[in-house]
Amino acid sequence: MNTPYNRRGFLKNSGLAAIATVIGTEMVHADKLPVQVALSDVGEKDALKGKSAEMIVQGDKPWNVESPLHLLDDEVTPVEKMFIRNNGLVPEKVDIKNWTLTIDGESVIAPKTYTLAELKKKFKHHTYQLVLECGGNGRSGYAPSTSGNQWGQGAVHCAQWTGVRLKDILKDVGVKNDAVYIGYHSKDLHLSRDPKKESISRGVPIAKAMEDETLIAFALNGKDIPEFHGFPLRLVVGGWPASVSGKWLSTISVRNKVHDGAKMDGHSYRIPKSPIAPGQEVPQTDQYFIIIESMPVKSIITFPKSGAMIAEKTELALRGHAWAGDYAVKKVESSIDFGATWQPCSLQAPANRLAWQHWNTKVKFPGHGYYEVWVRATDENGIAQPMVSPAWNPGGYLNNACERIAVKVG
Repeated sequence: MNTPYNRRGFLKNSGLAAIATVIGTEMVHADKLPVQVALSDVGEKDALKGKSAEMIVQGDKPWNVESPLHLLDDEVTPVEKMFIRNNGLVPEKVDIKNWTLTIDGESVIAPKTYTLAELKKKFKHHTYQLVLECGGNGRSGYAPSTSGNQWGQGAVHCAQWTGVRLKDILKDVGVKNDAVYIGYHSKDLHLSRDPKKESISRGVPIAKAMEDETLIAFALNGKDIPEFHGFPLRLVVGGWPASVSGKWLSTISVRNKVHDGAKMDGHSYRIPKSPIAPGQEVPQTDQYFIIIESMPVKSIITFPKSGAMIAEKTELALRGHAWAGDYAVKKVESSIDFGATWQPCSLQAPANRLAWQHWNTKVKFPGHGYYEVWVRATDENGIAQPMVSPAWNPGGYLNNACERIAVKVG
């Protein structure tokens, strides 16, 4: 059974009878199927050299590469299975001996520059497992479609980062009381190759910058950070859009206002302040848009792959991960009847704050036929994933609708 699917309008065009023809059996609990759930034909794309052969290339100028969900089964994501989201071109030359990090901005007492060796020697090293998820993860599920990479749900990873705390560096430099935000500057090349232009320069409020888990990282899963992930130095901010975790880091600016670098304006990594109709145009100003901060609660199924076939009266083992931005996940539930009823899953505590949490369960089916297994996470504030795509926005951000896989029994 090979039936990849997404949440677009297959049902509107084809109906339940067509689905039954495709899968070769009746659809169980079809009367409970929400109209947004659908099957579709998602073609395979080329793989990026140096990554798993199953990785999906969304684009190569710049590189944007997605992981199929079954590759994310590891508790700590291996480098070869990590998604890549670049806005510019990878630096053509990296001089380790002369690479520096400068702390500057209106709200530092005096700018200061550190070499890599000085950073590693002067400050205590810390290691955290941190969720980095593209703000546009799940973008392909929105209708009408929006511009940008049409990510499925695989633009996320939770690897182990080692570095020094940004707050320790800022304490050493000295920060003024009027500090509001930090912004990063990096050595990636703008697509135009114009040295005066930055591909991306984003940041976070000073309170987020001062959290224990916000790192200036130099190692990933115990080794030097690979080229595509920001070698030799990267800002890593867990729980927020991965765009705030600047690669090829060269400067942190401490600002007395919200950072105004590249990709901080328009609808880049921002959503409307009030709900809008799908496809509606909104003026791209601060009056109408807010910056995305903590990512929403979400879960994925990493085993088995969609399209699993099992015999009748057989239990199906399921597992995956769940996360909730700045917060912990309180519970994960599964459903085999399109969300009419939910059953609790076993949920582990995170390895540390801002790491994802692993869940598992076993599912029994009442008889033969086609089923969809859904999973829903709820965070510590009682906020659960929506069963269908959340409010549409022009950037196609923050789609945390319930994930599901197809299963054929008998």
